Amino acid sequence: MTPERLGLLWGVTVFAGASARLLAALSGLPGVVLLLLSGLLIGRSGMGLVEPLDLGQGLATVVGLLVSLVLFDGGLNLRLPGDTIKATVLRISVIRLLLSLGAGLLAAHWLAGLNWSVAAVYSAIVLATGPTVVTPLIQQIRLASPLGDVLEAEGLVLEPVGAVLALLLLELLLGNLHGWRELAFGLLARLGGGVLIGLAAGWLLSEGLRRLRPDPSVGLRLQITLGVLFLMFGTCEWLLPESGLPASVAAGVVVGRRPSTQAAQLDEVIRELAQLAITMLFPLLAADVSWAELSPLGWGGVSCVLVLMLVVRPVAVSVATIGLPLDWRQRLFMGWLAPRGIVTAAVASLFAIRLEQAGVLGAGRLQGLVFLTILMTVGLQGLTAQPLAKLLGLVDPDPAEAAVSESEAAVESLPVATDPGQ
Repeated sequence: MTPERLGLLWGVTVFAGASARLLAALSGLPGVVLLLLSGLLIGRSGMGLVEPLDLGQGLATVVGLLVSLVLFDGGLNLRLPGDTIKATVLRISVIRLLLSLGAGLLAAHWLAGLNWSVAAVYSAIVLATGPTVVTPLIQQIRLASPLGDVLEAEGLVLEPVGAVLALLLLELLLGNLHGWRELAFGLLARLGGGVLIGLAAGWLLSEGLRRLRPDPSVGLRLQITLGVLFLMFGTCEWLLPESGLPASVAAGVVVGRRPSTQAAQLDEVIRELAQLAITMLFPLLAADVSWAELSPLGWGGVSCVLVLMLVVRPVAVSVATIGLPLDWRQRLFMGWLAPRGIVTAAVASLFAIRLEQAGVLGAGRLQGLVFLTILMTVGLQGLTAQPLAKLLGLVDPDPAEAAVSESEAAVESLPVATDPGQ
């Protein structure tokens, strides 16, 4: 691919993403939905201006680095106040890991027609909700605490687990792993090794930031942070593929929890960069979707996704929250909101390429079903999340509106002056 064509690809992608963001700001529609539609418009399903596969091996590298930035930002802002919130996140993660894996496997095989091995890979890929989608929705909705904290944390915990498990199932399918014992060992090694490397990198980064003098421009802090983050991610992927995802979350948690690092100064800049990464990645990965991969799935694929949305997710949330102090409104909203995001799309795109190269049947159907899951969950849940939250009374009041209401109440409480002549 020529440098000129490569520059045009990135220019069209970023412009499409920025236009979607602008339209979302003007219309009030969910930004993630418009980002997804912009990718369909510029990609294979639309005008054909962007072909992600033209990036070759660089696609995996670019996607991995940008995703690590998004997950680091999530870890940096992860807050789980109180034992109840931590117990809720842990229980939802474990129960969804068990129920969703089994249910997704059965639905993908029986309804969407994937063979058992490819269906298992699909089930792992779509296991987690996407923090890249959930977090913008929560911020736009102004979802009341602690519901937003639980939903964000759930995605951050399960996203790396699902990606690592999907990779190992892929290796098992391709014959690079032999038996479930090697799979279990590989899962523990990648998750555990990634977390340990992330904790070490986060500690070293926080120590370096702590020793810097306060820098109003935050420029040097940002450069050091990105340098350590990208070096850590590259090292993890070199030693243990896919371990860079849990490492990014762990490093963000460590830096965010150490107040001496002045993480608050860094947080705003990292958040803006993470939003830029989302703006670039969503259109780029959605551009890889073709109607030729979606149309053969038919109603079987749609039924598979609906089962995950309307049956599996609500059941898992209901079981996980038994005995916890959450009311029916919070359970209902948690059972509905589970959009899949960028990591899901990235893993599906890269795995489909490997399956096609290995000559495995069903690679195109796998990618099509994953993107159908993303399209349906982001579209339906993204458009209905805010109205549902308002209907259930789970939205925090707008700070500006709250200030106006307090001012009006203060004025009304003032004594009314009476005319002395009356």
